[in-house]
Amino acid sequence: MNERIAQYRDKISQYWNHFTKKQKILLISTVSIILLAIILLTMQFSKTQYEVAFTNLDSTDAAGIINYLETSKIPYQLSADGKSISVPSTQAARAKVDVGSQGIVKNGSIGFAGTFGSSSSPIGMTDNEFNVKYKTALNGEVEQLLTNMQGVSGAKVLINLPAENVFASPDEQEKASASVVLSFKPGFRPDQSAVDGYYNLIKTAVPNLPIDNITVTSSDENELLATGKGGKAGSLTGAVQENMQLQKKFENDVRQSVQQFLLKLTGPDKVNVLVASKLNFDQVSQKENLVTPVDTENMKGIEISAQKIQKSYTGQGSPNGGVAGTGQTDVPAYPGTSSSSNTSSDESTSTINYEVNRISKEIVQSPYTVKDLTINVMVEPPAGKNSLDTTTRDAIQNVLKNIVASYLADSGITYTDADLIKKVSVFSQAFGTDAATASGLSWSSPIVWGIGAALLLAGAGIGYLIYRRRRANQEEEIEEDVPLAMPTEFPSINLESVTNENHVRKQLETLAKKKPDEFVNLLRTWLADE
Repeated sequence: MNERIAQYRDKISQYWNHFTKKQKILLISTVSIILLAIILLTMQFSKTQYEVAFTNLDSTDAAGIINYLETSKIPYQLSADGKSISVPSTQAARAKVDVGSQGIVKNGSIGFAGTFGSSSSPIGMTDNEFNVKYKTALNGEVEQLLTNMQGVSGAKVLINLPAENVFASPDEQEKASASVVLSFKPGFRPDQSAVDGYYNLIKTAVPNLPIDNITVTSSDENELLATGKGGKAGSLTGAVQENMQLQKKFENDVRQSVQQFLLKLTGPDKVNVLVASKLNFDQVSQKENLVTPVDTENMKGIEISAQKIQKSYTGQGSPNGGVAGTGQTDVPAYPGTSSSSNTSSDESTSTINYEVNRISKEIVQSPYTVKDLTINVMVEPPAGKNSLDTTTRDAIQNVLKNIVASYLADSGITYTDADLIKKVSVFSQAFGTDAATASGLSWSSPIVWGIGAALLLAGAGIGYLIYRRRRANQEEEIEEDVPLAMPTEFPSINLESVTNENHVRKQLETLAKKKPDEFVNLLRTWLADE
């Protein structure tokens, strides 16, 4: 066994010694990087990822959730403020469903189920205990309803329910009252419709509770009023934002219309338009009750009824006579005696009822009117010119003047041509061109840096391959330039010309000492010849 291990060790040592020093360093570095990557990936994937499952908890709800998680053996992490609990991401959805189904999170309020779920004593409860629990449960139910509204993070409700009087009629019963404090999520501002929703929810949840007896206050001590109590929550801000958006849209529409028209005259990307406007958002409502005749020529209406009464009287009377004021008891100048005579009288009455046109008009003017408008246009001159020619400039100016005049027609102010010319301006200037800007990229863009790094790495790789190729070619050229080994030329010894045996022996001895290989080859040649 030890011999086999030694053989394996020797083989590994021989295989390792075949590598050069650089190859050994490269191999060790590669193996180390791979092992380090495997360790880091293993640690990353085996690490438990936690997800925040419960937020904005009070101490009671947090304790209930922790108790449930410990009972279910679910790991958790409690935040430093104790208001958030995180659980593993793989179990977050299940934990939310289980906690919600069991009603553990109550936002500090206990409803009817929690209050009357179990009796306080085996024989029941007193009336006072029931009333207290009923008010507590009612407060909790209203709080839970309010916290489910959009944007509400917390609610505190206090409802006052007066004692019922059996001798009073329903209209004479004392009304209930409610005080509510709402906390909103960061960045949320309730509008008037949301505030009215809070009031309606409280009103319908509590019996015999009018809206006037409800007080709703935000956590920053601002009272929220319903529409019936004169509330206008967020109406001013919403109206201002709507007006600003409407003005911006109007300016964009004018700018696009002018730019599209001028592009046909100057060419693409050669016009820049700036529009400034002032709009009047005062909405005027006017009601008119008009009465006009049907027959305008004679100023008469239609006869709908006519009544004519004629009376005549004929009879005998006693006309005045005698001497005026002659007696002691007579009034001076007054007739004292009378005599009979014939009398007659006529009376005529005519009534005609005419019907006229009765017109009722309720006029609501448009939501805005343009009070002022200015248009500034910058045009790039044609190639080879520094400015626009006078004809083109005048044409553009006339077009802009007509546009401004059409929009200011309903402003209530009469503008002359000189006034309209002051509201438009046309000037020419060469636009700046930048290759980076035109391509939509800049040197500070991460895309540019990424492309540059990729090109640099690609260039380095190509350079390394070229270097390796050249080096291989040089090594091949060196191998081709190495001179081939010349064939061994054996020294020739002419035995016929040599007569002295000692001399031959000395030459052979000298050859054997200095060049033994050649001496051996010489002997082999002799033997082969023989």
